[in-house]
Amino acid sequence: MFGRKSENRPLGSIDSLIGAGTRIEGSVCFTGGLRVDGEVKGSILAADGASSSVLVLSEHARVEGAVSVAHLVTNGSIVGPVAVSQTLEMQSKARIVGDVEYAAIEMQQGAVIEGRLLYLAGKPTELKLASSA
Repeated sequence: MFGRKSENRPLGSIDSLIGAGTRIEGSVCFTGGLRVDGEVKGSILAADGASSSVLVLSEHARVEGAVSVAHLVTNGSIVGPVAVSQTLEMQSKARIVGDVEYAAIEMQQGAVIEGRLLYLAGKPTELKLASSA
């Protein structure tokens, strides 16, 4: 799980973990793959801006802030804007309260989005979220 980086990383390869019972206050910037089982009060942003960033949120995960990644797999909750430049997978217990920008989306029955869905047809794959004042 925390081994050497590979150029041909499979989707879902996790480099970092925020465990259950852990609460982070502040922005999280990561490369590669990040799994969150705890709580983040702040933004989660992929540092590389490339197509290799993967964020996985378990059903116990909670994020209060902006999320900007290439690939997002969630079964937890996000309160804030979400920008996914490639694939968004929402499992049955997933909940997003905020606007969602996406290129491809898959939602299981029970998943909820309270906000606008904005399709990224023909837009650049690197996303930047405007900070809220």
